[in-house]
Amino acid sequence: MKDVLIPLAQGCEELEAVTVIDLLRRAGLEVVVAGVDGAGEVRASRGTRLLPDVALDAVVNDDFRLVALPGGLPGADHLAGDERVLGLLRRTHEAGQWVAAICAAPKVLARAGLLDGRRATSYPGALEGLDVAGLDYREEPVVVDGRVVTSRGPGTAMDFALTLIECVAGAPRRAEVEGPLLRPGG
Repeated sequence: MKDVLIPLAQGCEELEAVTVIDLLRRAGLEVVVAGVDGAGEVRASRGTRLLPDVALDAVVNDDFRLVALPGGLPGADHLAGDERVLGLLRRTHEAGQWVAAICAAPKVLARAGLLDGRRATSYPGALEGLDVAGLDYREEPVVVDGRVVTSRGPGTAMDFALTLIECVAGAPRRAEVEGPLLRPGG
């Protein structure tokens, strides 16, 4: 089983994608960045060019301890419309592993049926109009409910990534990564 998969779609939020990739790699986790449109360049929502490690098709049948989705528009919409991503999220969750999404990407978890009856958060308005049975929406920076982690947006990306480290590698590893970052109040 591999550690982490981060699928990237055209129009993803670069601050979220890069922050999560960077901090999880600092934690020593094997992070596979997969392009949903292949292994070619992904142009993020603010024009930053990102280069995935592999095409999603190369790893879609692999097992991961965590699948983490960056938000951004239209990136999150592309992820939500991709049956491979939805199936991978469902399979990962059913296997008792972690799924996570930030900003607009919790809509992908909702589309996969993984937010029903859960506490969750997102970018304001990202989940409006979606039929999510029993959703307990919170306006907290990061929400963990079972093995589902959600977060608000670019400003919470570091908190999100550090929470993911804690979920997958434990609180001591989070502390090892967080200390040298010199975060305010830390």
